Amino acid sequence: MINRYNNNHLKRKIATKFRVISKSGFPRLAVRKSNKYLEASFIDDASHRTVGSVKSKDPVKLGSEIAKLGAKLKITKVSFDRGGYQYHGQIKALAEAARTAGLIF
Repeated sequence: MINRYNNNHLKRKIATKFRVISKSGFPRLAVRKSNKYLEASFIDDASHRTVGSVKSKDPVKLGSEIAKLGAKLKITKVSFDRGGYQYHGQIKALAEAARTAGLIF
């Protein structure tokens, strides 16, 4: 059995999540990656609910779509939870596209 705390990705994920949750009272913009898709979700940590989510293969398209969903749900300020992924490549492209489309984080 593999000890999950020896995995560097999971260490970063857990540390980032607790830092983001305790930092602000804003909804959390959480990012998940699979082999085919990227998914971004708005999560309200006070009520432990997912408010909305969007899935796409293109990070720039996903960033603009999640910002549109945020405007529809009246969410402008968020805490960015990169899910333990390093801030480069697809995660950076998604974040920059969401910022240019109107999200503040």
